[in-house]
Amino acid sequence: MAFLVSPGVNVTEKDLTNVIPAVSTSIGAIAVVSEKGPMDEVTLISSEDEYVSVFGKPTAANFEYFFSATNFLQYGNALKVVRAVTGNKNATSDGTGLQIKNTDHYLNNYSDGSASNGSWGAREAGTEGNNLKVSMCTNSSAYASAGGGSNLVNDANAAIGDTAITIDDGGGDKIQVGDIIEFGDTSGNFTAVPSGFYYKVTANSSGTLTIARFNQATGTTETGGLRHAVADNAHFRRFWEYHFNFSAAPTTTDDVANAGGSLDELHIVVVDEDGGITGTAGTILETHEGLSQASDAKSAQGNSIYYADYLYANSKFIYWLDHESTLANAGSSKVGQTFDNVGAQTISVFSASLSGGTTDNEPTLGEMALAYDKFADAETEEVNLLIAGPSQGGGATAADATGDTHATKVIDIAEARKDCVAFISPPRADVVNAANEIVATENVKNFADGLSSSSYAVIDSGYKYMYDKYNDVFRFVPLCGDIAGLCARTDNVADPFFSPAGFNRGQIRGAVKLAFDPNQAQRDVLYKARVNPVVTFPGQGTVLFGDKTAQSKPSAFDRINVRRLFLTMEKAISTAAKFQLFEFNDEFTRAQFRNLVEPFLRDIQGRRGITDFSVVCDETNNTGDIIDRNEFVADIFVKPNRSINFIKLNFIATRTGVAFSEVAGA
Repeated sequence: MAFLVSPGVNVTEKDLTNVIPAVSTSIGAIAVVSEKGPMDEVTLISSEDEYVSVFGKPTAANFEYFFSATNFLQYGNALKVVRAVTGNKNATSDGTGLQIKNTDHYLNNYSDGSASNGSWGAREAGTEGNNLKVSMCTNSSAYASAGGGSNLVNDANAAIGDTAITIDDGGGDKIQVGDIIEFGDTSGNFTAVPSGFYYKVTANSSGTLTIARFNQATGTTETGGLRHAVADNAHFRRFWEYHFNFSAAPTTTDDVANAGGSLDELHIVVVDEDGGITGTAGTILETHEGLSQASDAKSAQGNSIYYADYLYANSKFIYWLDHESTLANAGSSKVGQTFDNVGAQTISVFSASLSGGTTDNEPTLGEMALAYDKFADAETEEVNLLIAGPSQGGGATAADATGDTHATKVIDIAEARKDCVAFISPPRADVVNAANEIVATENVKNFADGLSSSSYAVIDSGYKYMYDKYNDVFRFVPLCGDIAGLCARTDNVADPFFSPAGFNRGQIRGAVKLAFDPNQAQRDVLYKARVNPVVTFPGQGTVLFGDKTAQSKPSAFDRINVRRLFLTMEKAISTAAKFQLFEFNDEFTRAQFRNLVEPFLRDIQGRRGITDFSVVCDETNNTGDIIDRNEFVADIFVKPNRSINFIKLNFIATRTGVAFSEVAGA
């Protein structure tokens, strides 16, 4: 505080309104294999539809991962997903394939045009990219060419219905497959004959064109050939295949023109060539108009329109990898450059079908471990509910012997973070098509016995049978996504310190049946082995019927609700405690801390999470030695509330005339 030298008023403020902030308790996390999506990168997903949009639909190879994730999203709305890096490759225009993990990987490795895999790459690693076609128009001649010159018909028998017609090929415009053509009369008049009749070239063999009727309104071809007879020496004019999707031919952008350059402009179209993305072959996915070959070209709003950078920022389907070799000065500064070196009447349309994309749905344990490592740092990734997915490393077709290794990895992450809980299902082969319930019980028990004791893990009893609407089949999927989801739903309808089990909050959604439905005796075996049974009760649904953690030592922390109670308290109070750093360890600071924590604990007590508490933060635990070591100590004692696991009902019959008070307690 500054001191006044002469009389005056010095105004200061001190903020004593600090409170303990609300903290997240319902953020799920999972590593998956999928048909598409960024690899080696955390993506926040809020719904099943969003998951499908980003990572694709389930397949026979990856459905366990898909439904482990999307089943969680039936209960919660925040799931962090990492697609594991496997042998996936992005389709490229040269067909060799290239692995681009995510946008950062592209920027760091391939945005400089050094990929040597052609001009274009699919945005998504996987087979989906093999459906893509990219078409680029670089000048007005390529965009459209008028009739006349060598654009003449050389066919005396071009009758209605013909699907082939021969043209002159005198070195002028070259007709490419995909071009749209329109026929006029021998004087070059395009209105004297039926106008607006367009045809797409499907083949060109030495000037003999194979054509199909083209519907300008829909951008699709139709059956049938010529709609009218075409005279020998009639004129025709050609258009770029996607001419009708743009307002004008590419010329020079305003920014380049102002810098003394010219002919930098180009148009780009991205097409679902095979229909594998939209279901309809030839569907236009994206149009990009008025882009520039100049590396520093800007729009009127000051945004980059350099086509490589623009596509990186705006395309959902492709990356730029390299310039076409015939593009003069592409990638150069705009000042004084002439970008188009293509002479008059020469077509300059560059079209490429992407290929070489592959999908690898069989990750190794190492690849899955690296994916889960994205969640290892508690400071950079906020995670509350860590979902293991299928216990085996490679999905439904992998060996089950790897289950305990995979589960151990996930538990280790939760143990190291100490702010989240891992949810684990036994390997598929332990319960799906097990010989009988006795064998399944032993399998699951042995799996759980092989895992270390941890209050930061929850083990369930197996798999549920559910409907896959995307493929119209029923599938067995692990329950761990559902169990984590029950915790998220409990947070929404109650609090994290309530048990997610039972008929009130433990109802499993979408279960047609269970792969393993343990009876009471089998549930006794599983519960002793730290496994929470999932049970179907006729007329009452499928229910999580246990709330144990994987801790073997009997204590309050062998229950899910107590573990999550402490995670909530620890996270909230430690977040608030950071603001005590670098303050003085004196009674003022200690009192301030107590006044911060005690109302928070009273609130939890009022919400039934704890029955009593005490906060000790004074000179008894902040001794001179503690202060001299620049430490601050607070001891927070709480009595957690316990969930009911056992109900005992005593029914007592008495003689007539006996007062109940006389026999109470008998």
